[in-house]
Amino acid sequence: MTPLEIFAAAGLAAVVIAILHIATTREETGSSVIAATLCGLFLGYSLVTVISDGVMPVWVNHTTNMWGVQVWWDLLFAVGIATFFIVPRARAQGMNVPLWLLFVVSTASIGLLAMVARLFWLEKRTTS
Repeated sequence: MTPLEIFAAAGLAAVVIAILHIATTREETGSSVIAATLCGLFLGYSLVTVISDGVMPVWVNHTTNMWGVQVWWDLLFAVGIATFFIVPRARAQGMNVPLWLLFVVSTASIGLLAMVARLFWLEKRTTS
């Protein structure tokens, strides 16, 4: 396997583990520390990628063929669905939703993970 294939497989394994954890626990609020850590790690990886390859490959990757567009739409749907579930809880905690959504639209999962970390922190603080 190439290093990039290993990165891709590791990402799949991490998501499967996360989904299994979520499915088997009864936690009402997620971990702000885990969300913030994932945000930081993904931000770091993204910065290295942008410095190494630039920004334009993002557009090229998602517009070169049907699979690229399909993956792009899948990412958009995933961010949209996550936002749909997160926003009511964020409003209930008094978060500045328009500002957070601008961050999410600008950075996708990076902003989403940061927003979720903040939301989980506020929810835990409220229940304590």
